[in-house]
Amino acid sequence: MNFTMWRGVVGIVHPTRRPGAVESLIRILPDGIGVSNLHLNVREGSKKEFQSAIDAYEKNVAEFAEDGVDLIHPMGAPPFMLLGFKGEARVIAGWEKKYKVPMFTSGQNHVRAMKALGIRKFIGASYSAVQNKIVVDYMTEAGFEVASMEPIDVPFDQASHISPEMLYTHIKKLHRRSPKADGIYIQGSAWRVERVVELLEQDLGLPVVHANIARAWEVQKRLCVNQPLKGFGRLYAELPPLP
Repeated sequence: MNFTMWRGVVGIVHPTRRPGAVESLIRILPDGIGVSNLHLNVREGSKKEFQSAIDAYEKNVAEFAEDGVDLIHPMGAPPFMLLGFKGEARVIAGWEKKYKVPMFTSGQNHVRAMKALGIRKFIGASYSAVQNKIVVDYMTEAGFEVASMEPIDVPFDQASHISPEMLYTHIKKLHRRSPKADGIYIQGSAWRVERVVELLEQDLGLPVVHANIARAWEVQKRLCVNQPLKGFGRLYAELPPLP
């Protein structure tokens, strides 16, 4: 066992080769958690491209299982969300049975984070109209009420260019329209906006589920680690149990 991975190793299958998300994740994970990465090459962000990605995901899942990682995270919400909440669960349960490794998707992670924070009705943001529709349908099937969810619509390869200030302004606009929402959902991993999560919670008085922070929370919980960190919102400061 490598001494840098003494608390466990998570294998992450990324949908794109876009940098940013994994670097941000590693910065907030506790020492001793190893992160191994494999990448697909989704480029357009189209529904057709998302639908065709599942077989490629499974190939990488199988590689991680052979490597003996402790946890597998097929990352990227839309490809699995297109299967529906129940359809996705069947696929992941089948892979866990086949490869003998626990795993979770981005969608499953977001649902658990919402439940852990007691969110039932949320406002949210994604970074394309196509992705937004997929997410709304999935979350509705999962039992949530979507008060308002709108994309900051940019070309798929430019999602990382969305600034924290732009996102903050976007969320506050949605909050004015739907003041009775009880949570905020920041869906995408591509944008580097973690630093406004706590600010949004302070200013609007609502818990925030952010894709990358929620991922770090579930990785900790799945690996039986419990090292909270302030500055990234309530979920990561309190580390509530997985629902």
